[in-house]
Amino acid sequence: MKTSAQGFTGLHMLLATSAFFGVVIAVNVTMAFYASSSWSGLVVKNTYVASQEFNRKAAAMKAMAASGIEGNLSIKGHEIRYDIHDKSGSPAIVDDVVLNFKRPVGDHEDFLLTLKKAAAGRFEAEHDLAEGDWIVEAISRNNGVVVMHEARRIDTAELGQ
Repeated sequence: MKTSAQGFTGLHMLLATSAFFGVVIAVNVTMAFYASSSWSGLVVKNTYVASQEFNRKAAAMKAMAASGIEGNLSIKGHEIRYDIHDKSGSPAIVDDVVLNFKRPVGDHEDFLLTLKKAAAGRFEAEHDLAEGDWIVEAISRNNGVVVMHEARRIDTAELGQ
């Protein structure tokens, strides 16, 4: 009986190299797919400027939180309502409320909505809201001074739309 002992040949090297790079490419494609389909971080236009403003914004947010003013956003169908009250539960003194609706990724559906004052501490508007996740930034002002600034992430499926 004749046995052949060729050892490690060029064909073996080609197959090993092809298998290695095939695995690397498959992993990269899989990771790229998951990153592009599931990432929900916020993007700022200039990260340097955003980092410089962070401490100032953090101090302002702490002061607003200490004031005890709270807002409540409710969305039913195309009716959007924002109620704002102080520590005691009384309507807060606010002139105008602006809601900035942003998608977590991309900005092609983003819009700004100025609410109309319906009563003391109650602001309303009508607007159709597409399905999915939204980040809603609410800015409440009195005589041009920001009284409350908050952001919430909402999912229209959870709202029963």
